[in-house]
Amino acid sequence: MGILGSVGRTPLVALERVGRGLPVAVLAKCEHLNPGGSIKDRIAVAIVDDAEGRGVLRPGMTLIEATAGNTGIGLALVAAARGYGLVCVMPAKMSADKRQALASLGAQVIVTANAPPDSPENFQNVARALARERGWFLADQFNNPANVRVHEETTAAELLEQVDGPIGAFVAGAGTGGTISGVGRRLKQEYPDVRIVLADPVGSGLAGWVETGTLGADGAYRVEGIGASKVPQNLHRECIDSAERVSDEESFAMARRLIREEGLLVGGSAGTNVAAALRVAARGGLAGPVVTVLPDSWDRYRTCEWLQ
Repeated sequence: MGILGSVGRTPLVALERVGRGLPVAVLAKCEHLNPGGSIKDRIAVAIVDDAEGRGVLRPGMTLIEATAGNTGIGLALVAAARGYGLVCVMPAKMSADKRQALASLGAQVIVTANAPPDSPENFQNVARALARERGWFLADQFNNPANVRVHEETTAAELLEQVDGPIGAFVAGAGTGGTISGVGRRLKQEYPDVRIVLADPVGSGLAGWVETGTLGADGAYRVEGIGASKVPQNLHRECIDSAERVSDEESFAMARRLIREEGLLVGGSAGTNVAAALRVAARGGLAGPVVTVLPDSWDRYRTCEWLQ
């Protein structure tokens, strides 16, 4: 079995210190322990498998993706294992650690301005244009249905096996929307009363969209990989019940607590997810534990101020 065979089947752990004293347990799925260090390994394998199966990705081709870094790292593992070239387009706000990791894995990294979705300089638009011009395969994680499907078929299925009894709530942020949509849909099929809660950075417009159907105000925030000023196609509102807004300060403080008090070597978005999950658990009234995900590892944030 090659390295790609070790993607998934990540452990689910109780947050015994940060979750102490709550009415229900808070459980965290350790997606940072995937071989590429993030939950995005799942979609990287799924997207490539799907494209190969449909015949649109053939030996010797080049993959290109707009990425906050983690999907790019996952795709780099797949590209190395299967002999593809890889180009990653990243906005400037993403950490230097991620750029260095991608370059070390052999990817060509293109850094764009932190431009809004309607700008030609936006990282997604740059990746789309390069794919058209050069005949590269665009992984298209924000719109590719293989993203949602793999979380429904693997991440959610694993949670149903790992949790003894009903799940009270599932809490996750949304970058592409694949995790919360895929897991949420599958959990609701099994447990109709489960609460699916979006953890959204203050400054992202997605919480407002979940609550009202209209995007909230667009603001700056430093947490990477989640939140948006445009709704990705893979974020399915019908799967989500409510949203929790979490500030950068609360996210980073919780990430440091997870590292120092729980021994979980995670990034900032894990702090966002856990901070929101603790709020949901504290309100009680749930039929089972609150489950969340730890999306990525701390190694891609070591030069970031919040981790110092």
